[in-house]
Amino acid sequence: MPQLDTSTWLTMILSMFLVLFIIFQLKISKHNFYHNPEPTWMKMPKQDNPWETKWTKIYLPLSLPL
Repeated sequence: MPQLDTSTWLTMILSMFLVLFIIFQLKISKHNFYHNPEPTWMKMPKQDNPWETKWTKIYLPLSLPL
């Protein structure tokens, strides 16, 4: 029964990794990325609420006189 020749496996595996690395580098280099992404802030309109302009006092039930 013949034995399996494994002497070339190392070179095949290393060359496969090298080729895959080159292919991925070429694919990534074709993408266009933004140079400096910055968030855009939306300016929210201020809503005037009636309770913001006047002072109110909140009475707790335990603080009321008996």
